Amino acid sequence: MPSPMPSRVREAFEAELRRARTSTDPAGMWTALERAHILSQPWAWPHTRAHWAMFRLALRHRDRREAVGQVVRLLVAAPGSLTGRAPVGNNGRTAAGLFTPMTVPEDLALLLAGRPGAAGHRVAA
Repeated sequence: MPSPMPSRVREAFEAELRRARTSTDPAGMWTALERAHILSQPWAWPHTRAHWAMFRLALRHRDRREAVGQVVRLLVAAPGSLTGRAPVGNNGRTAAGLFTPMTVPEDLALLLAGRPGAAGHRVAA
């Protein structure tokens, strides 16, 4: 059984989901969800929640391609996390390949590594 999401990572994950919900800028919404996705990948339920939020945003913006891609990702998110096959740093968007690893933003890498001082320090996107 995987370990639970560390509290600092969970706090940052929830903050990014809130930022996506409260942003008035579509690009800002997607950036927040991409960051939430990166934080969530090692944990099945948060990973699935990130894709659910992406699916809802795609529907709200009538982005059919993104919505269809998110349906696929909703199906594979939990198994990918549980088996350790989620590609590190992948932003979760349809344009990114399902198995394509990507660079993790520095502030998120520090947070995921459990380094002191990482929470709340965002690197400009």
